[in-house]
Amino acid sequence: AAPPGAVSFSVKHTEGVSVEVARRGQEEVDAALGSGMRWLLDEGTVLRFSMIQASTELNDNKVTVSFYAEGGQPINQTGVFLTGIGISLDVDADRDGTVEKNNPNKASWTWGPDGHGAILLVSCDKESP
Repeated sequence: AAPPGAVSFSVKHTEGVSVEVARRGQEEVDAALGSGMRWLLDEGTVLRFSMIQASTELNDNKVTVSFYAEGGQPINQTGVFLTGIGISLDVDADRDGTVEKNNPNKASWTWGPDGHGAILLVSCDKESP
């Protein structure tokens, strides 16, 4: 997606976004922590970004990629706006008939009539092709 003549790129992003640059042949990824750092445009280079936290409003986070020509002069930039959606599995962790978001027993499970923790039944069969 880089414009013609681009040989490198840099990334800027808002606080709620995590950005990594993965390059072919290297196991480690580079965290894009701030502006100023540039990466060469190679065919195997992948830019990965994800939300760190749920958004407070629509499109409240952004990733901007700037492209540079040989010699470092800027050519163009592109960006994407992001909205992070928070998902939580809330359960009746103490089995009293009330689903509570912050129950301390949510992360553990104990067997028996005085036990705690969710009982989760998963349907793993294929109901339609």
